[in-house]
Parts: sequence; C-alpha cells; structure tokens
Amino acid sequence: MKKQNRALTITVAALISLTAANADEEVYKIDPVHSSVNFSIRHFVAKATGSFNQFEGSIQVDTDDLSKSSVEATITVGSVDTANEMRDDHLNADDYFNTATFPVITFTSTKWESTDEETMFLVTGPLTMLGITKEVTLEVSLLGFGPGRNGAHLSGWEASTTIDRTEWGLTAGAPAVGNEVEVTINIEAVRQ
Repeated sequence: MKKQNRALTITVAALISLTAANADEEVYKIDPVHSSVNFSIRHFVAKATGSFNQFEGSIQVDTDDLSKSSVEATITVGSVDTANEMRDDHLNADDYFNTATFPVITFTSTKWESTDEETMFLVTGPLTMLGITKEVTLEVSLLGFGPGRNGAHLSGWEASTTIDRTEWGLTAGAPAVGNEVEVTINIEAVRQ
C-alpha cells in the first residue's frame, strides 16, 4: 500500500511539474472558415490568382517567448479554386499537382526567428508538395490575441512567401505561366 501511495504521489508531482512547465504554451487550431490560403502567379502579361479551400493545422504558441512557437499545416490540393472549373481540373491533373498521387501539401515549422518588429517573425520549415520536400521561409505577422464568440480565445496571423514552383517539379505551362508563386495566408485560430 505504501508503494502504491508513493507511486501515486510521484505521478501527481510529475504531472503538476509538467503542467507548470507547459503553462506558457497554448495550442490554437486553425479555423478554416475564417482563414485563407491564397496564391498568385504570372500568366502571360498579367497575374492569375487562386486559393485552396480545404486546410487544417495548429499553432503552438509560447506566450513567454513567441520565437519558440511552432506551426504545422496540411492543405488538401484537390480544393484548389481559381474561379475556373476547367483550369482547376487541369491543376489537379498529372502534369500539375497530380492530386491522385499527391493529395496534400504539408508544412511544419522548425525555426521561428524574431525580427526588429515585436510581432514579426521569419518562420522556416520543410514544405512538402508532389512528394518533394524543400525548406521555405515565411514572413509571419502576429495580428493579435483576443476574445471571440461563445468565450473562444483567438489568435490572428498573416504570412507570406514566394516560392519557385519548379523546385517541386511544377514545370507545366512555361513560359506562359511564371515560375514564382506568391503565397499569402491569413489565419484565425482558436485556442484549444
């Protein structure tokens, strides 16, 4: 009986210390209804724009030191939307995203770097698309924390980067379609 009580005491103490150690970390789940993943790319002499309508992810926020935060996200490639059904079908085909074989794009941060501005960060990590993984860096801005409806606690973020699509094997359409893709992400996330 003494061994059981001692084991229980040790377990409770360990849980309390673990909770205290993680008290400054909060997990926020991305709300896809109030978030967006948009892109633009050169098309002949203008720009074509689009978005991905299905995505999910979470942000682990270190409230004592935001540069110790992390994010992971998954985009469903088949949700690509350029306001043109024929073009969307073509983007899902083998010569572009090959959605049947590679249905998702993933990103997981490995580094958050503070900048001169308190709410701006450079977030770096592997981006996997078409089975190819390359490191990318996003410029991320914390828009704020605050209350939402029904007692929810929210965080708002904006991120952007430019990638060279050919690094992931996306070469179709050139030269009419440019290589540089500008990506803009707006996130509202709910604390769990």
